[in-house]
Amino acid sequence: MFQVLLFISMDAKKLDTGPRDAINWLPDEILGKILSLLATKQAVSTSVLSKKWRTLFKLVDTLEFDDSVSGMGEQEASYVFPESFKDLVDRTVALQCDYPIRKLSLKCHVGRDDEQRKACVGRWISNVVGRGVSEVVLRINDRGLHFLSPQLLTCKTLVKLTLGTRLFLGKLPSYVSLPSLKFLFIHSVFFDDFGELSNVLLAGCPVVEALYLNQNGESMPYTISSPTLKRLSVHYEYHFESVISFDLPNLEYLDYSDYALYGYPQVNLESLVEAYLNLDKAEHVESPDVTKLIMGIRNVEILSLSPDSVGVS
Repeated sequence: MFQVLLFISMDAKKLDTGPRDAINWLPDEILGKILSLLATKQAVSTSVLSKKWRTLFKLVDTLEFDDSVSGMGEQEASYVFPESFKDLVDRTVALQCDYPIRKLSLKCHVGRDDEQRKACVGRWISNVVGRGVSEVVLRINDRGLHFLSPQLLTCKTLVKLTLGTRLFLGKLPSYVSLPSLKFLFIHSVFFDDFGELSNVLLAGCPVVEALYLNQNGESMPYTISSPTLKRLSVHYEYHFESVISFDLPNLEYLDYSDYALYGYPQVNLESLVEAYLNLDKAEHVESPDVTKLIMGIRNVEILSLSPDSVGVS
């Protein structure tokens, strides 16, 4: 593999001549997979080698963009992505035309009131959704985005979605529909209404099987409900809510880390097989009551309790 990648960095004349040019004999589909293994910026650079390589780049099915490595200074990076980053993404998307795409990973900084950059992000997401994307990793930092593209929230091909960090969603629209989504990762995402995680987002994912929820400081959903979830990982830090409920009749695996709370009003975990609990004591919860939680998981086959959990249970 390393030898093959070395050929890619050769100049166009060396690629077009000589009996030892093994890489040009590889099928285009294989070359496209090789380019997909490179950083997107490097893969784009091969398109200048020749007309053949411009065509090959269209076969790249994984795009990863990160404005923190685009040459911005630390102070600038904490606010918005620069024009150079916008130009890179626009050029890459234009080179690929409407060829199928498997994964988009986009990490960038967008100001709260920066409508121009919001429009750019929406346009990029809309492009890959129209090309049948199956995985999207969207990490918007600092001041947040306050919306998700309607095209993303109604994507029929999306199987895996990662949202974070410090992404402000505002109020989710009622039309969320992700019929193929199976894996959902949420890291420091802020909702206007705590109930929207279950009532809108999970409700719009009829086949979702795994949820990984990592929240720090704010917007801690106090109810997690889904008829299809089989795996749940919840890690709450600085949780100031007093209760949490789990309504997950088909859940088989639970990894729950949080402060021990005042109560757990609903614990529907009748299919649970394996559970890991890490419940810490908190100064703001004087008399935690984990009775319903423990009763709700009493039939598990595998149970792991952290030392702190043993102390509060």
